[in-house]
Amino acid sequence: MKKLLKITLLIFLFSNSLDAKNFYLEEGIKLFENKKFKEAKFKFEKELVFNPKSELAYLYLSKIFKNLDKKNLQEQNLNTVILLNPNNEIAIFNLAKLKLESSDYKKSADLNKKLISICVKFCDKSNKLKIEIENLLKK
Repeated sequence: MKKLLKITLLIFLFSNSLDAKNFYLEEGIKLFENKKFKEAKFKFEKELVFNPKSELAYLYLSKIFKNLDKKNLQEQNLNTVILLNPNNEIAIFNLAKLKLESSDYKKSADLNKKLISICVKFCDKSNKLKIEIENLLKK
């Protein structure tokens, strides 16, 4: 009987933590869409407490840091997304653009080559970025 009670309690606690996790991510996205970046950042960080491999939370944090003009933190979060999912087109594209802005043309070109090789949704953007990099390299 005690064992059944413990199992029931564990299931209840585990399901509540899953609900909380989904809540933080969803709330963070809503706050981000309403441009409440400080509050959204807090929700995404809470999401990462429950789910340290939340690719989406890191991606949104990178977008928040872009809006706050914190390039180092933006880059760290994009690198984490790529570490979790090496084929995340959004993260690769955003990191390539960030590297281009910081005049790291080689890294930007390398990232764009990777994006071109895997692209599904970002093929057009990747081709435009390739032209932009090539034009900057000619200068």
